[in-house]
This record gives sequence, structure tokens and C-alpha cells, in this order.
Amino acid sequence: MIRDVLRMGDPRLLQVSKPVERFGTPELAALIHDMQDTMAALNGAGLAAPQIGVGLRVVMFGVARNPRYPDAEEVPFTVLCNPVLTPLAEEFEDGWEGCLSVPGMRGVVPRYTRLRYSGFDPKGTPITREASDFHARVVQHECDHLDGVLYPMRIRDLRQFGFTEELFPGEDIADD
Repeated sequence: MIRDVLRMGDPRLLQVSKPVERFGTPELAALIHDMQDTMAALNGAGLAAPQIGVGLRVVMFGVARNPRYPDAEEVPFTVLCNPVLTPLAEEFEDGWEGCLSVPGMRGVVPRYTRLRYSGFDPKGTPITREASDFHARVVQHECDHLDGVLYPMRIRDLRQFGFTEELFPGEDIADD
């Protein structure tokens, strides 16, 4: 079922999410199904459970070759419960981000260039991967939602934040 995505200003987006305590449950499967439907319907690169009003530490992300991200590498579709991020480099890279919870806007956000993420799949099987560049950016963006952080909170220069149609006139750029 496609769910409504909460928008910036909704206080639920600022709350810290609770860990998933039970894996392989029908409730967790239903949440993930709804998240997949919602993300697909909105052509998003990722989605966190808090964005649909569920305060659990569950994110999903994945990007196939996509005209919206012509320079981005593919990111394997992943559902990650109780993620833990570990930076593997001290370098940050600035990059444009958007968000389904901040529709119609874009901003430049610094993110770690390399990291390791770990957590569990919906059945409780451990997942550990290393990511860099766009993949690392997407993971960090989605996991921020679990701690009540929206990307505009990370912008260092508000001159690099605005409405997509003003920043990129004539380009067809959808929200992430």
C-alpha cells in the first residue's frame, strides 16, 4: 500500500526511532511492503520508516541506472534494520540532495566519502557492506532520518539550498 510521506515540519520526523526487536514478523513484512510501494510510486532512491510515520529503525535504498542520476553508480536494493554506520575515511564530499519529505527542494550536503554499514535484513540475517561515493551518500541520508535529522539540517551554506526549479531551470529533477 502506498503511504503518505510526512513532510518537513511534522514533529514525527524529528524523533529518534526505536530499534527493531523482532525480525521475520508479519508486521515488519507489511511495513517493508508499504515502504517499497511508496518508494516505487514516488521514484525515490530511498525511504526510511519515519517518513511514513513509523518510528522504527528501518531504511531501504537502491538505485538502478536512472536518468535522474546519470552520473551515479548503481546502488543495490537493500532493506536494512537497525543500521550502524562507521566512517572509513575522514574526507567529506559536498553533493546535491533532495528528499521526499522536503519536496521540490535541493541542497548541498557534506557526507563521508567512504563508510561501512551494518545491520540486519528483515529476517534478522546480518548485513555488512562497504560503500563509497553516491552509495555512501544515499545510506547516510536515509539513516539520518532514524535520528530525526533532515538533510537541510546538515547544509553549511544556505545559498546552496532552494527550490529545484529555480536551481536547475529546465531540468527534470524529481525529489529523492
